[in-house]
Amino acid sequence: MLNFDLHIPTKIYFGRGRENETGAIAARHGARRVLVCYGGGSVLRSGLMQRVTESLDAAGLVHFELGGVQPNPTAEFAAHVARAATERGCDTLLAVGGGSVIDTVKMAAYCVGQDFEPWDVTSKRAVPRGRARVGVVLTIAATGSETSNSAVLTHNGLKRGYSSDLNRPDFAIMDPAITFTLPPYQTACGVVDIMMHTMERYMCTNDGNTLVDELCEGELRAVISAGRTAMSVAEDYESRATLMLAGSLSHNGIMGAGRACGLWAHKLEHEISGLNDSIAHGAGLAVVWPAYLKFFAARRAGEGRLFRYAVKIWGVEEDILHPERTISGGIEATQAYFDELGMPSTLGELGLSEADIPVMADKCTNYGNIVFPAMAPIGRAEAEEIYRLCL
Repeated sequence: MLNFDLHIPTKIYFGRGRENETGAIAARHGARRVLVCYGGGSVLRSGLMQRVTESLDAAGLVHFELGGVQPNPTAEFAAHVARAATERGCDTLLAVGGGSVIDTVKMAAYCVGQDFEPWDVTSKRAVPRGRARVGVVLTIAATGSETSNSAVLTHNGLKRGYSSDLNRPDFAIMDPAITFTLPPYQTACGVVDIMMHTMERYMCTNDGNTLVDELCEGELRAVISAGRTAMSVAEDYESRATLMLAGSLSHNGIMGAGRACGLWAHKLEHEISGLNDSIAHGAGLAVVWPAYLKFFAARRAGEGRLFRYAVKIWGVEEDILHPERTISGGIEATQAYFDELGMPSTLGELGLSEADIPVMADKCTNYGNIVFPAMAPIGRAEAEEIYRLCL
């Protein structure tokens, strides 16, 4: 196990009806003037926004609402949120939504009352020393952004992340029942995203971390089972609760503690949805991950890790004499599960073609100037090869 730092200050308020405590919770964390940020109309139609604002009123908090965050959120809209919060004198930004809304609020919070914008932070032209207070009312189990140290924005076709412990929200309110009404496709995309955050960390380059290995394996098996149940019984509370908690655990740092991780498939996917912001992040990940595994398997890179992945997570029979058969079985089981969820399996299903591959490989590796450490090094040519396995 390698040395590591881990700081998870977000306070979680988990369970049925906790959104009705939003005002009291925000006040407890020091909020006085709140900008409530959300995406589309679903939080209005479901009555969630009304419950949240009534709670803020009951706590005596001044609040304003700002909707319009889109999937694959833009730096421009995050700047708009920052300006709105500054103009209204808000000390707290409250995200009511999933990863797109949360990431927008995280990056906007750095810029409240400042002379720089979110993309300046993402591109590291500005280094923030603090931020406005950030809270979350979570509406989908997926990105884990409610407790993670990362946020991702898109600007001029580039999709880039920014990581800092300052990104971790002050509090997150998580009621699994809110996710009962999610469309099945969104639920499936969320399941894939949760799995990916753990599986990417699991594909590390160092051994000797049995505790974290088994935490990852147990979480993934639970998510696979809960995903099946949630897709067939939308209002099964236990499966929804499992997914919501797993989303946070998968991306708050615990599953990567003491690990050496290389290029994440998330980075490869960012270039997919960066080209077309109508592509759901989880759908892009479902296309990339089996190809990512096939790339390493073909090079016999990380064989022990791929073998364990197949056996411990997917229950593939161990073939010690022919480990490649076990590894292949794990990749096939992964693909079969994504198919079961109704996820796409090729770039063509996402509306992309072979002509897009050189562009994505260029962007991923900064036009060939970056070689990522992984179970096998990945530069521009390797990134292009992985994308070709997605055709």
